[in-house]
Amino acid sequence: MICAIIGGGPAGLNAALLLARSRHKVYLFDNAKPRNAVTEAIHGFITREGISPLKFRKLAQQELEQFKHVKQYQSKITEIKRSNNGTFTITTSQGKKIQVNKVLLATGLQETLPPIRNISRFYGSSVFSCPYCDGYELRDRALAVFTEANNVVSLAATLQQWSKRIFVFTNGKYKLTTSEKELMKAMDITIYEQPIVQLVGQKGQLQGVLLKDGSKVNCTGGFVSTYWRHAGTLASDLGCRLTDQGGIWQDGKGRTSVQGVYVAGDMAHISPAQAVIAAGDGVKAAISMNQDSAQHRLTKIQTMIRKQ
Repeated sequence: MICAIIGGGPAGLNAALLLARSRHKVYLFDNAKPRNAVTEAIHGFITREGISPLKFRKLAQQELEQFKHVKQYQSKITEIKRSNNGTFTITTSQGKKIQVNKVLLATGLQETLPPIRNISRFYGSSVFSCPYCDGYELRDRALAVFTEANNVVSLAATLQQWSKRIFVFTNGKYKLTTSEKELMKAMDITIYEQPIVQLVGQKGQLQGVLLKDGSKVNCTGGFVSTYWRHAGTLASDLGCRLTDQGGIWQDGKGRTSVQGVYVAGDMAHISPAQAVIAAGDGVKAAISMNQDSAQHRLTKIQTMIRKQ
């Protein structure tokens, strides 16, 4: 089997490793623009606690170099065309074309921060999106929660596992209901529904939130609900079905609604977006790819026997 893996994050890298060990020819494409590039460390990944995303990727790429049937390219895929015979033609941004039997999409997601002035200066250093990834490092601090959606109560309640000093900011975009306000009061969480002027701090370290009325709320860390989108249109171009949450539908083992196309990582399950989960997804998808390849060979042999 010849397969293409689009995306060189934990999902794509781990899938490449398993497929290489299954003696398949693998083309791994990575545009070197990972979503976690803004963060300083990966957390919650056993034996890799605190490793930088860049070092993690380099170690994985070096491990793959021992397999001569794995080819790694730093390139963006611009087009994937499915032929009538079920094969796929991959086209890179440099115009290179490669024909493969199966495709694994592992490009992850891209996220957009809410329109709060200066928030990008702190994102990845003292303001994060995943408490399970970075909550421990911000434990017991005065934490700002930035959200413009109706997840405000659940997010604030979750963060109380790491700190009892929680301040919620909706930036004038979401008005809490009476029951939501009662719940927040019962949890001793302060709510600020007015617009935010800007965040203040130095060298990526949050010190406070300046509000429209001129007041400043002192916070030394925070979490934000980001907006996400798929990193490219390859899945939609291929006709892959979506879930109600907007992820790429898959059968639980990485198979999408398009035969020969598989998916792994954040673009499938959306949340939680953790490196260790994405890596596990890559393993499941790779196993499905190998099993489907074996089943294809078996079917061909059975057809030959029946014709005899």
